[in-house]
Amino acid sequence: MSLLPKQLKYALSHEWVSAEDGDLVRVGITDFAQQELGDIVYVELPEVGRNVAENESCAVIESVKTASDISSPVSGEIVDVNTAVVDDPQRINDEPYSAWLFCVKAEDTSKLATLLTPEAYEKMITG
Repeated sequence: MSLLPKQLKYALSHEWVSAEDGDLVRVGITDFAQQELGDIVYVELPEVGRNVAENESCAVIESVKTASDISSPVSGEIVDVNTAVVDDPQRINDEPYSAWLFCVKAEDTSKLATLLTPEAYEKMITG
């Protein structure tokens, strides 16, 4: 397993979260999640402008094994999506921590404090 980026926070549902400038939150899936999914063949991202609730499913990743819903870790408005992963879903397998999925303009960034630290996430996935 790769080392978890220390600057990120992690959701129980295996998304990574990067707090960006101000109230912008960038979301992707973890290396552990992409390994569990296997070869990713399709990505469906939310529409820019869509409002999402915390823990609401708003994207789908399909692999040769299964389809998996991806949730937003915060409530807010989708302000950007990574169309590069739609065009080339394998990027998520190759570079899970740079192949982000979507950005949310968070209504309340204090919710990020409830996400897992890299150490806590590591403990969760390794048992």
